[in-house]
Parts: sequence; C-alpha cells; structure tokens
Amino acid sequence: MVAQSFSHVSAWVFDLDNTLYPPSARLFDQIEARMTAWVAEALKVDRAEADRLRAQYWAQYGTTLAGLMAEHGIDPAPYLNEVHEIELHALQPDPLLAARIAALPGRRIVYTNATVPYAEKVLEARGLSNLFAAVYGVVEAGFRPKPERAAFETIFARDGLDPARGAMFEDDARNLAAPHAMGMQTVHVAPLAAPASHIHHHTDDLTEFLGRLMPAAA
Repeated sequence: MVAQSFSHVSAWVFDLDNTLYPPSARLFDQIEARMTAWVAEALKVDRAEADRLRAQYWAQYGTTLAGLMAEHGIDPAPYLNEVHEIELHALQPDPLLAARIAALPGRRIVYTNATVPYAEKVLEARGLSNLFAAVYGVVEAGFRPKPERAAFETIFARDGLDPARGAMFEDDARNLAAPHAMGMQTVHVAPLAAPASHIHHHTDDLTEFLGRLMPAAA
C-alpha cells in the first residue's frame, strides 16, 4: 500500500505553484508574462529575446532569477516584487484538500522558489492558511533556487527538518532529485508522469493522493 511508504514520515514539505493549486488555474502564465516584461525592460532587449532568456535561464539555472543574478548581477528584490503581483481570482478554496493536509501527522511546511508574501496570498485564496508550521521562499534559501541541493539544505537546516523522516510534494520533477538523495519520500504532482529513479510516486490529484495516505480523513 502507498500509505506504508509514508508510515515513518513526520515532516511534510509542499511546493506551492501548480502543487497546492491545479495547473488549470494558469497563474504561472501571468508570472511568466511579467518575467518576460521585466527582463525586456531591465536588459533593454525586445520581447522575443526576453522570452528566450527567461526560458533559457529557467532551464540552465533552475529559475529565471538565478540566471539573471548569475549572468547580469541583478538585484533580486525588485524582480521578485514585480513578477508576483498577479491576479488570484482563478483560485478557489478547497476544503477537502485543507482537511487532508490538516490530517497529516507531524510538521507541515511550504517551500517555494517564489516569495513568502506571495505564497501566503495563494494559501489564503485556497483556504489553506494556518495549516503549515512555516512557509519558506527563495529569500530564505539565500536566493539559491530549487533544484540546487544547497537550497534544500539551507531550508531544512533552518526548519530543523530531518529529511530521512520527510516527504516532498512538487510539480517540477527536477526539484525532487535532491530531496530523494537526502532520503525523502518524493511525490511528483503533475498531469503527466515523469518516470525517473528519484521519483517514488506520481499523482495528478494531490487531494486524492493524500486521501490514500490517511483513509480515515477521506
């Protein structure tokens, strides 16, 4: 049974975007558009080049921000503030997801490559506020992005989290490699599976998957 794989878990780590809300909300479309506009303005390039750089840096560095910092020495604060000023009207509260997260035994945290203020707004819109002991973002990781192992190590040390007793839920398969290597159970939350040795489980429905872990909460 799937639940047996999590019998030792007392630390539950959730990514935010496209994990704690469905990709159909398309929030990242807004974020990517704002990223492209910011890159175009900051680097004085046209929109097509800005979009190319945005995608290239995401692929090469893990986040567009990490590439901008490495390649251009940009100040991350204005960028982070600008790209996360988006509309959240597509999000709806999810009482069943909230109940199943609340039923998980142990400590629950959110760790995102975005910012804490943005994450808190998303959690509120989803009806998931007050379910997590802590929320961490890229600032708390010293601006190191997932998938870098050092980013996870920084956050887990700050939280006092033992990876050997942890589980990581994440939509980006790349971001599960380091948690797997650190001894965590890994769950890929995405419409399509990405078969890889560092992924223990896949689901396209987080609420249903959590219900399988704790049938009594169903």
